[in-house]
Amino acid sequence: MRKLLLGSFFGMAFFLPAFGQITVTNTQAPDALVQGVLLGNGVTATNITYNGSAVNAQQLQTNVTYFDATNTSFPIQRGVLLTTGNGIVAVGPNAVNGESMPGTPMVTADADLNAISAANVTNGGILEFDFVPTGDTVSFKYVWASEEYPEFAPPNGGVNDVFGFFISGPGFAGPYMNGAENIAVIPGTAIPIGINNVNAITNQAYYVSNVGGAAYGTAIEYDGTTVVMQAVAEVQCGQTYHIKLALCNVLDQGWDSGVFLEAESFASEAVNIAVATVSGDTTVVEGCTNAQFIFTRPTSQAGDTLSVSYSIGGTATMGTDYNNMTNPVVFLPGEDTIILVLNPIQDGINDSPETVIFTATTITECGDTIISQGVLYILDGPNLVINETDPTVQCATDSVLMSAFASGGYPPYTYSWSYMGQTGDTAYAPIYQNGTVDVYVTATDGCGFTGVDTVTITMNQTLAIDTLISYPATACNPDGAVSAFVSGLTGQPQYNWTGPGNPGPNNINATVMQNIPSGWYYFSVSDNVCSVNDSVFVDPSLPPVAQLSASVTSGCDPLTVTFTNTSQNANNYVWNFGNGNNANVGDLSSQTQTYSNDATIQLIAFQGQCTDTAYVTVNVEICGCTDPLALNFNPNATQSDNSCTYPIPPLPTVEVPNVFTPNDDTDNPVFVLTTTNATDIELTIINRWGSTVYEGKGINPAWDGKVNSTDAAEGVYFYKYIVTGVGGDKLEGHGFLQLIRD
Repeated sequence: MRKLLLGSFFGMAFFLPAFGQITVTNTQAPDALVQGVLLGNGVTATNITYNGSAVNAQQLQTNVTYFDATNTSFPIQRGVLLTTGNGIVAVGPNAVNGESMPGTPMVTADADLNAISAANVTNGGILEFDFVPTGDTVSFKYVWASEEYPEFAPPNGGVNDVFGFFISGPGFAGPYMNGAENIAVIPGTAIPIGINNVNAITNQAYYVSNVGGAAYGTAIEYDGTTVVMQAVAEVQCGQTYHIKLALCNVLDQGWDSGVFLEAESFASEAVNIAVATVSGDTTVVEGCTNAQFIFTRPTSQAGDTLSVSYSIGGTATMGTDYNNMTNPVVFLPGEDTIILVLNPIQDGINDSPETVIFTATTITECGDTIISQGVLYILDGPNLVINETDPTVQCATDSVLMSAFASGGYPPYTYSWSYMGQTGDTAYAPIYQNGTVDVYVTATDGCGFTGVDTVTITMNQTLAIDTLISYPATACNPDGAVSAFVSGLTGQPQYNWTGPGNPGPNNINATVMQNIPSGWYYFSVSDNVCSVNDSVFVDPSLPPVAQLSASVTSGCDPLTVTFTNTSQNANNYVWNFGNGNNANVGDLSSQTQTYSNDATIQLIAFQGQCTDTAYVTVNVEICGCTDPLALNFNPNATQSDNSCTYPIPPLPTVEVPNVFTPNDDTDNPVFVLTTTNATDIELTIINRWGSTVYEGKGINPAWDGKVNSTDAAEGVYFYKYIVTGVGGDKLEGHGFLQLIRD
């Protein structure tokens, strides 16, 4: 019983970077393209026709061409291209929304194409031939592409360009002409592939957008494609079959569509070996991507155990350049696919691409020997290149735009900047003075490979504020000033001052501002290129302090006084001496004045219009004799000048008794001197042994004949005296006295 295999596909996660374009040539006729390009192992072809006519090597067509996508990001490297127009339209980049170019000759009617498009064919192409398989399956790989995407695909709709691979022969009884069945269908369904059935909304898993080169870079023009698809049908070995490869425009004759048929993929093999990679081609990268060698056998053989030995060749070494692989592969009952994963080993050595070639040999049901082969290329890790900008600015700024673009690796790229941890392909950094600032950018590709480059920001500012000068302001008057010296001007400058002062008209847009108080002043200058600013402080001058001292502040008339000026922070002075004299003095010199009366002296210290005042008082006294007893007594004198004079006083006189009897009689009870004109008397009594027995002082001292309250012994005693007279004269004397007790 015949079984139709509805196919499989090879969707990829991303594409390796390639910036080339495919090439399309029409140097081979359709029969040569089928025999020399399209057919693979296990199939022979005859009766090749195009649009119903037999063809030969001299009949070249513009819409049945050869394409080569080597070194591009397109997933099929080479093969046959069928288009609804001229095949040259397929050459990239994607630059036109609806590119088209007529091709010749074109078919304008076909029942099978009408059936799958649900509309009438306007122009198209049909390549068909008979073939005999040597195995029990036949398959080939293809990509459907169209300029109708995305404008005329759902949800827009309106156009349904289609294609079909219609196979007929033993075991087929389909709905199309001669019982053919269409094997260009959505996997697992009987739905034909076309604009309305595969797009960004319907069956989007099989759709690839290439608008702006999003998927394939500069490789092809078409706005959208399918992923790589595989058409598979079960056949009988040795039997003759017919296949019609057809595509068409619907409703219009523009906005071209095409089918890329992979070279040597139309084959019938007992066991097929296919290579699937992340990039969609036959390359893997050390340390990044792996590959799958997919062994597939016909489903008709799935009930048996099948052991398939294979050989591994190529320039790469198993275990060194990639992991060890299981050999042979064994299909258990029910299995029709076995996948071997090859992981390239990162060795850090830069060398040319290395190859891995899987070769399996099997015998078909017809007894033919079929050799199936898969080839893989192992590439070194990339040398990541970063193209960056090195911006130059003319003014200090905190926001300089930097950009970087990585290439040579495997997209997508991510970027990390050394300043502020910024990410993305652009970033910002500051520069505040002439010179350079280096910022590092690290690019990481989809495989984790990194590259580092330096972005150098250069500042070349000529405008500069060379110097700001300030002149102090006095405390009581806004008489300060500021001045700026600017260089490197380009064009007409604009100046501006701000600060606590209120500049007048002459201070606006100028380098000098005058008559300002103390404080911070901010200056800016702008020219035709940039702006700079700076600030300066106007110091306050210390206010004047008036200070003075007098050599004397009181004394007798006439009183001469010298005044000393100890003022501070002043440059001019006004004196008011309080005696009718005034003076203006410009220094700190001393001033001498004479006074007969009390006076208050005033000193005013000046600094500009600022003043301070100090005072000192001088008291003048009337000096003379203040003793009323003096001959020259002055009742108006307030202070003695020690000038008193007196009359000549009499001299003192002394009479001394030579005997005294300290009894209780009244004749002579005490020893006392008789004096005249005396104001003070000093009397001393000494016994015969030289001891003082009495001392007395006063106007009339007297000895009572006792020593320490005990009667002194009778006998002779020695006396001496000093008598001071009223005039201050002194009279001294001495002698003996006799103490007698009755």
